[in-house]
Amino acid sequence: MAPKEKIQLDFNDGSKHFLLMVRREGEAKGTGLLNGTKVVEYGMHDIVPGVGGDPRGYLVMTAPNDDIAYVKWQVRAVFVPGPDGKPQLLDNGFWELTSGTGAFSGATGAGILHIKAVSPTDRKFILDGDIFTKK
Repeated sequence: MAPKEKIQLDFNDGSKHFLLMVRREGEAKGTGLLNGTKVVEYGMHDIVPGVGGDPRGYLVMTAPNDDIAYVKWQVRAVFVPGPDGKPQLLDNGFWELTSGTGAFSGATGAGILHIKAVSPTDRKFILDGDIFTKK
């Protein structure tokens, strides 16, 4: 997903700590009910580079027929030594389908979330889990 809007607070205390509020947009690709949805991230990323952080937010996932799934997510950002000795970021957490419209109305679900950097600004959200719809 690519950023479309952002607000950032930089802590000018030498820590490199920052708080980023971002709106990113993209499209879900994969299998299952969310495949092909247009995705908008409303995220708040509280990060201390090289130390850790606690990103969280919502994904608004709109199907081609305009049904919407609201997905709440949270990850723990952990920096570990990379192969080149530089810090490598691990962004792992969970997601939960909190509500929706149309086919997603009354649906429930949850799973594991991994966030991968695909460029300095773009992110790939990988959701693995289960969604159960009303029958």
